[in-house]
Amino acid sequence: MTILVKIFGDLRNKIKDEKPNGGLPLNIYINSENIEYITDILQNLSIEENETSHIFVNGVYSGFNKKVTDGDRVGIFAGNQALLYKWYFTRVED
Repeated sequence: MTILVKIFGDLRNKIKDEKPNGGLPLNIYINSENIEYITDILQNLSIEENETSHIFVNGVYSGFNKKVTDGDRVGIFAGNQALLYKWYFTRVED
């Protein structure tokens, strides 16, 4: 299973062996059969839930219990990048 994970903001500095490129997101391809939910991705990257503000799976505002599958695109935004989504949209969970 291959999942494209885009890391935004200060979270880019947490990923070891990767160097952020300006203001662009850090793109990481995760190949793992042990990834089922967003929480698995966060654990794999050593990111705590409280360090995030928003997560999108294939462009849909999603929660930590959202399932991911092969070919999904996941965007993870740092806590200091909070947007108004939480007031107007419901997180998609599985």
